[in-house]
Amino acid sequence: MRPSAAPGDDRQTMGVFSVAAIGIGAMVGAGIFALIGQAALVAGQKVWISFLLGGVVAALSGYSFSRLTTRYASKDGALGYFNAAFPRAVAGAFSLIYVLTLLVAVAMVARAFGAYAERLFLDISSHGVWIDVFAAGVIVAMTILNMASEGATGSVEIVLVAIKLVILTALTVAGIVTFDPSMLAPHKAVDETTMFGAIGLTFFAYAGYGTMANAGSSVANPGRTIPTAIFVAIGLTIVLYVGLSLVLLGNVSPADLAKYADTAVAQAAKPIFGQVGFVMVSIAALLATASAINGTLFGALKIADGMARDGQLPDAFNIRVWRNWTGGILASILGVIALAVGFNLDVIASAASVAFLIAYLGVHLAAWRLAPEIGANRLIVGLGVASMLAVLVVFLFELWRTQPSAVSMAGVVVAGAILVQVVLGRGKRAAHAGV
Repeated sequence: MRPSAAPGDDRQTMGVFSVAAIGIGAMVGAGIFALIGQAALVAGQKVWISFLLGGVVAALSGYSFSRLTTRYASKDGALGYFNAAFPRAVAGAFSLIYVLTLLVAVAMVARAFGAYAERLFLDISSHGVWIDVFAAGVIVAMTILNMASEGATGSVEIVLVAIKLVILTALTVAGIVTFDPSMLAPHKAVDETTMFGAIGLTFFAYAGYGTMANAGSSVANPGRTIPTAIFVAIGLTIVLYVGLSLVLLGNVSPADLAKYADTAVAQAAKPIFGQVGFVMVSIAALLATASAINGTLFGALKIADGMARDGQLPDAFNIRVWRNWTGGILASILGVIALAVGFNLDVIASAASVAFLIAYLGVHLAAWRLAPEIGANRLIVGLGVASMLAVLVVFLFELWRTQPSAVSMAGVVVAGAILVQVVLGRGKRAAHAGV
């Protein structure tokens, strides 16, 4: 990984739009193209409410991120917040949960990329080997881009985000014309608990905003640029998600939604623009999911690099393998590819949602503990803690009834992060005792 940029370094080239583009790229790729179909299967015609409330939870979390960034701006992002707020072992556990969650998120979005690529290029929807091939390919390509330079990452994000927002805005506007209100009639009974539990899934659609905090060392004025970028990105994404979820519900039948849940947005374009629209939106989906992987990897690799330098990961993670490639980067990418080809999209999405809620709850708690230093309003932070904890509890309850394998995967992520910190802590104590 690259060393951090010092003040005045010419690598501090990212402005508000570059940073916001990384966040929008991470959010929109995961939320609309990879998750909206899965969320609609759970919440039915109430899915737009779940997206709206998920955005509110994300905005409250964005407040904690923005206040922490004004005081602790670095390329390590959330790692710096956790280290400042908690004892070393607790900080390491939260940081590792966050990194692992980002990597699981990359696997999920890559799986969605593979599903869209298979339907577009091969005109099939088999959930077979070609999804795996496309998913692995995009992970490798975006990793290479991230290793090139931070300026390249931000510039590519601006282009990709601009293209997909134009296409999605056109789809939303046209979808209003063909919107069929009768399709909003509930096609299945969805109680309030299920709808509220779906917020856990829709929150994941916003979770990519956290990657913007990792650009702290790449901007000239992080205390102003990062908070502005966070709220711009979340605000635009809320409008986009709610609008597109309504367009989807008003143009795609429940039967088609169930059949094409992994490629729901492209399916919504068919009745509006025909086959040409399907192709255009599928291309937008590929760009969006690729940019989501790019932006999410940007955050994950930044934090993992900081953890390795700080001794919160095994020394092997810091060993240079080739040029900027370390053992940790190689191991992380291989693990992501294994997840992407080994699990279905719905399981990965649900597990990642649980882990994201836990990691971002840690950010809220860090903001609470550091409130006097960062100038945070504890009432707002407290509302964020309460809302996120409520969503987490209800979401876990729903998953335990319907998808226990996702709960198990999330449990492995959390337990693994804690175990690594315990083992490293014992190793360090033993080394000191032997001196």
